[in-house]
Amino acid sequence: MTEDLLSAGSGPQRLAAPPERPGHPRWSRRGFLSTAAAVGCATASLATAPPAAASPRSAPQGGGTGETGNPQFSALDAKIEEAMRAYAIPGAAVGVLLNGQEYIRGYGVTNVDHPVPVDGDTVFRVGSTTKTFTGTTLMRLAEQGKVELDAPVRRYLPDFAVADPFASAQVTVRQLLNHSAGWLGDDYQDFGQGDDALARFVASMARLPQLTEPGTVFAYNNAALCVAGRIIEAVTGKTYEAAVRDLLIDPLGLGHTRFSSDEIVGFNVAASHNVVDGKAVLEPSFWPQPRSLAPTGGLISSVRDQLNWARFHLGDGTAPDGTRLLSRQSLEAMRSRPGPGGTLVVELDGMGVTWMLRPTAQGRRIVQHGGTWPGQMSGFLMVPSRGFALTLLTNSEGGTRLRDELFTDDWALSRYAGVTNLPATAETLNSRELKPYEGRYMAQRINEEGAVEDVVMELTRRNGRLHAIQTAHGPAGQNDAASEEEEDSVQDQSTELGAAFYKQDFALDLDAEGQPIGTRSNFVRGPDGTVLWWRNHGRLYRHQPQ
Repeated sequence: MTEDLLSAGSGPQRLAAPPERPGHPRWSRRGFLSTAAAVGCATASLATAPPAAASPRSAPQGGGTGETGNPQFSALDAKIEEAMRAYAIPGAAVGVLLNGQEYIRGYGVTNVDHPVPVDGDTVFRVGSTTKTFTGTTLMRLAEQGKVELDAPVRRYLPDFAVADPFASAQVTVRQLLNHSAGWLGDDYQDFGQGDDALARFVASMARLPQLTEPGTVFAYNNAALCVAGRIIEAVTGKTYEAAVRDLLIDPLGLGHTRFSSDEIVGFNVAASHNVVDGKAVLEPSFWPQPRSLAPTGGLISSVRDQLNWARFHLGDGTAPDGTRLLSRQSLEAMRSRPGPGGTLVVELDGMGVTWMLRPTAQGRRIVQHGGTWPGQMSGFLMVPSRGFALTLLTNSEGGTRLRDELFTDDWALSRYAGVTNLPATAETLNSRELKPYEGRYMAQRINEEGAVEDVVMELTRRNGRLHAIQTAHGPAGQNDAASEEEEDSVQDQSTELGAAFYKQDFALDLDAEGQPIGTRSNFVRGPDGTVLWWRNHGRLYRHQPQ
């Protein structure tokens, strides 16, 4: 939801942890939910892709590349299939759009225990790419004069409140959508499957602490998108899911895009898989999702529908039958006027209306999202100036690695859109240069029971870089009183990583061996110039200097 958990997105991503290697243990689903988000040369000319219904696919289990019918994508096919074998991904689907021409292909199988081939209509959870549907629905309502993006949330939800009275009264709809609302955003409570689930979730937010003043600092915020979904309900008089379907999904003909498992009976469904000892293992417990999280990461969709979503956002705002849903100006407004910038795995200019706005070395902007849900990793990006879009859906925890290779790194972007990441070369700093960043960094999270828990990062200088140890502590405020046994348990949960600076306040993330893992983080300074926060995977850790 995560480039989220709900990535990113994505959406939710794991908080401050490096990508998992196949065969290494993952956190439990509960732990994942407690820490999650959340949550890419010369341009290639594409031959016309074969008709979608005839798009070839690899053999079950992601076998040999074979003949795709489109030589422009043989390297992409090979890369995906190699990653599927290396990272224990049973099934994947990819869609590419460039200058109106598309390529859709399925690989492998939906389920290792009951293998059925993946195709372009196989449905997966897309996680935090759902946020772009929430934002686009609000943009439609804004064009209809029913919502004003720069109006306070309380115009539409008079009783809305978080812990801070000023933020409760002043936060705007736009700040919900560009992730600058400022309160603690990782809250994944389940309020059941009733039509009141979202309303109950938003009412529960009155206890969420404020980290920064609204509109001033970017911090990925799943809870804020739930508020946005609740505004949709208040304005339309419908449930969030019904409103999004009426305003977007049905008019766009997205026949394999739904919110509820009850609505996908008869569809080809990609089951969720864990990775155990380097092998994909079916894990049915990964699939269910609280209805209260629908606006931030609840969509189930196919790669064909995701590519049609990209086509709509790169188009003029009309549906396939010619019905106008949005003006071109509104679509462009969604991917402009970024809020505060920083990092969310990649370096960002900021967020537009639910879109990550990512700079490139060539000056062309990438418009991106993606999502993470246990066993369902997805990526989605567009380069509007190149008419390029790429979407990927996978059904395994190992999908994180493939997504990084296609959406964080330059391989696909340079090959198909002629753009690359901003350059970043790891530097070795001296002790004096590193000292301002050293110290303890603390964040909080809401667990599934609604309790606030502490997350602690200790950053120390080592060999010209920062070394970090992440520890998930127990209930907030109780760590000082922890017993020796409890402290031992805490240490068992620690994660080692690091950071190597490539420019002031911006760093490449490192694994426990000190090697770059392809993601970026940055530090945020206060008004007096001191380091106040570390932004890692889009989350803020407050600095407590030594």
